[in-house]
Amino acid sequence: MQRIGVVTFPGFHVMSFAAMSVFEVANSEFGERRYDVHFISENGGPIRTTAGLVVETEPFDNSLFDTLIVGGGTDRSLSPSEGVLTYLRKAPEISRRVAATCVGAFTLAEAGLLDGKQATTHWDYTAELQRRYPKVKVQEDRIFVIDGSVWTSAGMTATMDLALAMVENDIGPDVARAVAKKMVIHHRRSGGQSQFSALLQLEPKSDRIQSALAFARKNLHTELTVEKLAEAAHLSPRQFTRAFAAETGESPAKAIEKLRLEAARLMLEDSRHPIEIIARQTGFADRERMRRAFVRVFGLPPQAMRRQARTDAQLGHDAPSGTLPALRDADLMVDQEPATLQGDAPSFREFLAEHRQSALRLGPGRFVLQHIPMLSEDTVGDAHDVRGNPIFR
Repeated sequence: MQRIGVVTFPGFHVMSFAAMSVFEVANSEFGERRYDVHFISENGGPIRTTAGLVVETEPFDNSLFDTLIVGGGTDRSLSPSEGVLTYLRKAPEISRRVAATCVGAFTLAEAGLLDGKQATTHWDYTAELQRRYPKVKVQEDRIFVIDGSVWTSAGMTATMDLALAMVENDIGPDVARAVAKKMVIHHRRSGGQSQFSALLQLEPKSDRIQSALAFARKNLHTELTVEKLAEAAHLSPRQFTRAFAAETGESPAKAIEKLRLEAARLMLEDSRHPIEIIARQTGFADRERMRRAFVRVFGLPPQAMRRQARTDAQLGHDAPSGTLPALRDADLMVDQEPATLQGDAPSFREFLAEHRQSALRLGPGRFVLQHIPMLSEDTVGDAHDVRGNPIFR
């Protein structure tokens, strides 16, 4: 049995319970109690969460844990007590791995456990984490990061992604998939996936611009000119260009490229399609045009990003370092199957409303891929990079 110690303090975020539910369901799906969850605090006794819920905790002692998890509070400036910091500094001696969810990364950083480590936190606080703790290698746009025995996640629902990755490491992908299915959540977002969504950033106000984006979303594999988008919006090209920029703050060309890049990046991470096919399905026409766009925006070519995503996933399968040899005997090396998501596109209003909920529940970007037609190589027509169209210059 693997003991999980959840480090609590007055005002810790109730979302921390989400990760605990993953371990609870894993016990049920595994058929026996694999995880034994303990809520612990500096002095023990009742601890009140941000939502007003009270949880009974055990006091810090020298008990051994397989995993220590530090949650966050709503106030990132919350200073952990010296007792909490002293306890966490002993983590390498009493646990195999230590994790932080959301702004709990600030607590680990204050304890010195993130020095020289790659780590992430909620996207809104990554800059401050880097400013406060320059020794930390902050990854600004990751769902979760694993560096040796230290695991950190982004905010809110990313805590569940982190816990699912732990279950997959500890027990295997079949149980992790069963847990995700039972909890009605996606299995599983790779740690390297973006915390942001191009579609939510572009959210327009008028029906006409929404219609144009809905058309673009369903036809990324085709040539998307201003005339086609304007026709979908029932506007003249000139009116459409002005209205689009006013509502989204982007030119049509820039917006379409963002949607293409997001779709292509997700397909790279979640499928084994050849890069040439991904380029054609997302409208880049050929791999060279897609490569140039990736290097300009992401700083890496597509092949390197695919390798990075696979490396992030594999890091989750490698046995992390620690000081409890008995806990390292588990077989943590498992295979990961690619995810392929398909679906029929709803109306744009329904899509955007569901995507907003999807972004909160699964993380931005996942729902976008779900509604991109997965076309075979024979049915994909040639498309052109919008930047190559003189209309978009």
